[in-house]
Amino acid sequence: MTQDDRPAWLMAALGAGLTAFVAVAGCTRVGAMGSELIKHSPMAARVLGDAAPSERALATGDSVQLTSAAYPRVAFASIDTVVDDLDEADRPLPMNGLCPANMASIDDRFCVDMYEASLVEILPDGEERPYPFYLPVEGHSVRAVSEKGVYPQGYISGREAAKACKASGKRLCKPQEWKTACKGPEKLQYGYDNKRTVGVCNDHGRSPIGFYFMANIQNGTAFSSPKIMNDPQLNQLPGTLAETGSHEGCSNGYGVYDMVGNIHEWVDDPAGTFQGGYYLDVEKNGEGCGYRTDAHETWYRDYSTGFRCCADVAQ
Repeated sequence: MTQDDRPAWLMAALGAGLTAFVAVAGCTRVGAMGSELIKHSPMAARVLGDAAPSERALATGDSVQLTSAAYPRVAFASIDTVVDDLDEADRPLPMNGLCPANMASIDDRFCVDMYEASLVEILPDGEERPYPFYLPVEGHSVRAVSEKGVYPQGYISGREAAKACKASGKRLCKPQEWKTACKGPEKLQYGYDNKRTVGVCNDHGRSPIGFYFMANIQNGTAFSSPKIMNDPQLNQLPGTLAETGSHEGCSNGYGVYDMVGNIHEWVDDPAGTFQGGYYLDVEKNGEGCGYRTDAHETWYRDYSTGFRCCADVAQ
């Protein structure tokens, strides 16, 4: 790897051995489907989950939480570590200098964010502040961070996700990288096991569209409306989106969290693909780590589309 080819997060490292520390909807296309077809379509089933039309009346008193991401903390590895030149016994352990903080080393081959991405907004004066997880990012300068205990970003397109990763010196994961990281070193279909256990991941949430927009579902306009599909209320409804890392069992031997469920994750596919499912569906487009939706181009976004970043290991 040449100096110019090194990931941006390595450029701050100063010499050998120096280590610096700085503090959806996965669905079919809607088009002009008739209202009855839409109401009973796979998209409707996935977006509604098990919600009943009367659900809104049951949750009137729910409060809405508006917290977003914390500021990032990044650690840098030595730029002169050449892993392939080391004997097997001398190879660094995962997270021992090969990847930035809050990224996991996947068999020393690449790095992946431990948590789904949240965002910080870069202000004109260079200052940064947490960006609301429930708002689209169009018109804002943002970058991706990987933090535990925050709500991950939804409402983001594949193009915007790639740009946010790049702004942090990272990139979107390639589809196979993402799947490898999700399955863990044990190569399990759900990361934590080969069979799904409901609730281990955030995979059985409530339907926010069913809660707020049942009338639109009934008349066939809900899923074809960008305004409804990007309504800021959706991921703020209790019982929907979960904070990163809050489902502690939704992990694997690599130490990555929430790759199954919670929010769809865009990957690096020019045709448009997101993987892993979200809080209402982790099976309809493939099971667990095999969940893959390619029905939308990279400009598409809705409340269920999020991402995480990958990066190359230090060389």
